[in-house]
Amino acid sequence: MVSTLRAFAPTFNRYPSRAFSIKTQMDSITRNPDGYTSTSASTSKPTETPITLQEWQGWGSTSPVPTMVTEIIDELKVLEKTVDAQMSFGGNGGKLQGYFKTQEDKKHRATYQALGSSEQKLQFFSARQIACRLLGSRDYLCQKCWLPFEDCMCSRVKHCSLWDRARFWLYMHPKDFLRQNNTGKLLLQVFGKEATTLSLYGISEHEEIMWNAFKSAGRSKVCCLYPNKNATSKGVQEAFGSELSTKQENTQQMTDGDGILNFILIDGTWSNSAAMFNRLKEQAILVWGEDIPCISLSTGSSAMHKLRPQPSWDRTCTAAAAASLLFELQLVPKFSSVEFEKQGEALEDALEVLLEALTARRIRMGRSITRKVRHASSFC
Repeated sequence: MVSTLRAFAPTFNRYPSRAFSIKTQMDSITRNPDGYTSTSASTSKPTETPITLQEWQGWGSTSPVPTMVTEIIDELKVLEKTVDAQMSFGGNGGKLQGYFKTQEDKKHRATYQALGSSEQKLQFFSARQIACRLLGSRDYLCQKCWLPFEDCMCSRVKHCSLWDRARFWLYMHPKDFLRQNNTGKLLLQVFGKEATTLSLYGISEHEEIMWNAFKSAGRSKVCCLYPNKNATSKGVQEAFGSELSTKQENTQQMTDGDGILNFILIDGTWSNSAAMFNRLKEQAILVWGEDIPCISLSTGSSAMHKLRPQPSWDRTCTAAAAASLLFELQLVPKFSSVEFEKQGEALEDALEVLLEALTARRIRMGRSITRKVRHASSFC
């Protein structure tokens, strides 16, 4: 067993050329109804305020504010003063726009190219994505449902307690963080942070927290929900149906403090999920000397297919995959009293609420609600 997380320890000088080292001040950003931005003179300057622990954790995290994210936000503000251009955001994911975007692109590309390893580049890429999304979403998106305030659906989502011997790990790609049509966030809304932990891909603090928990639990209590075709992938019945079956043994397992089942949900596009899964596999070999255990589902598509394209109809979104897992666990005899079915239904209900909210928003904005067929699309 490996005692330290070598893959995630940031011990490098990220900015050898100090491409971003400058100082700043900025005005506020006013968003129009379509989500795009314009600058205005105002005493309110939301992007000047640092990201506090309370704000960061309001988006679903339980960790401290990642160090690299804070550094990049500071450097974005510094760059604004240097190029004499105000930050503005618009479109999906809080994307930078205008002249500032052009100048920032040059700076971040130079910094990225100067980094010496793929690990350093991944950490920089992830932190920059998250920094921009945090600034671009301020005073625009609800922190709970990640929808614009006028479309907030929080009052319609009902909380449900997940079985206390199970935990979901939402391993999310930075490009899916704060995406309005992301479904992984529903696990946080329905089950809460007590049962769902957000772990952002490429953020060393998050990945270290996750793997410390996995090392403590042991390999036998960790499963990655992924349609993996290698020899370690099992169906739910195969993975859990052949274990302890007597009532006495069930009770002992459910009350064992070290018996929490950890389920990893990869929350990213199908094209990004392969890299995320490989990262999990590589770390599992470092920690346990073995591949990460995988489970696959026998169920197919979700209601979100009506609005969000998938590569094929047998693939599904993150929330629907989690609900299907709970329904299949309910069929395992030793879990019959856990009420996984009720928990799965709560997640499906939340998914319907999200679908309705996104559909209503599209109609209001004059956008099509017809599903478009694509070759590659979202996993979450």
